[in-house]
Amino acid sequence: MANVAVCVLGSFGYDRAAQGAVGAGRALAASVGGEVHVLVIGPADEEAVAAMAAVADRVVLGANQELRDVQPEQALQAAEQLHAAGSGDYVAVLLSNDTYSQEIAPRLAHRLGGSSMADAAAIRMDGDHLLAQRTAYGGKAISIYRLKKSPAVVWLRARGFEPAPEQPSSGDVTPVDLNLDPPRIRIVGREVAAQEGVRLEDAPVIVSGGRGLGGPEPFQELKKLADTIGAEQGASRAACDAGWVPPNWQVGQTGKKVAPELYIAIAISGASQHLLGMGDSKVVAAINTDADAPIFKHCSFGIVEDYKAVVPLLTEKLAALSG
Repeated sequence: MANVAVCVLGSFGYDRAAQGAVGAGRALAASVGGEVHVLVIGPADEEAVAAMAAVADRVVLGANQELRDVQPEQALQAAEQLHAAGSGDYVAVLLSNDTYSQEIAPRLAHRLGGSSMADAAAIRMDGDHLLAQRTAYGGKAISIYRLKKSPAVVWLRARGFEPAPEQPSSGDVTPVDLNLDPPRIRIVGREVAAQEGVRLEDAPVIVSGGRGLGGPEPFQELKKLADTIGAEQGASRAACDAGWVPPNWQVGQTGKKVAPELYIAIAISGASQHLLGMGDSKVVAAINTDADAPIFKHCSFGIVEDYKAVVPLLTEKLAALSG
């Protein structure tokens, strides 16, 4: 029986990215008649562990306190040991798209004698090998890779996969006492960026603005629209580079990769780098004065008009509907 493992960082909890990874693992395991095991790196609260056990066949918990502050070297050791404690014969090991998972994925593949792939938007088995799909050339093409060495260690695109449904009975929770080397890195300080609402990667609805807005002030108008529909705000790289909005709003190849239910692109032309960041959105609506803007080739709904004529009216109508 070929099982699938999903690595989750305990300090991050069972967030939307982890839910998607477990959902992908559940679907993959079902396709090969196996089980999905969640390997939890570091302590997690009881609620998160219970949520993972409700959707997995087994939870292997490495709750060592030194992993509360994630250290890449220790996290890598923990993943390797949890892999061995779980079953050791996984056909695939899946991770979400946080910075630590991205760092340890290729190194874990090397230690396990497997293959590694980054930013997968879709995965499936083809015989004994995993096929991983991702975009190429700045989102202009789709490439499919065959990972010939097992296990396939893959980190997945955020919100690109649906969460796993709860199972009729909860999976077993198996605590494992990990043997970790002392940390090689000493954390001397932290600077946490101010964050209101949910993370952009987890937002179900996003209102994004681009260079065509002309400055920082119009983003206040976009904020009214976002608040009306309970959305988070994003931006193109040009708007972030100009200093109009914070850097952590950036959506694109060098920013956040998002996959909301609805993505509203306002005064964004749709350069390939931006499309790469929001291309997995379920529904895209665009407002732009340029009828030939590339964004209109990638949206479900489009309005060729100045945002100043559309956004206030749209906000008013939506507010009336919600009121």
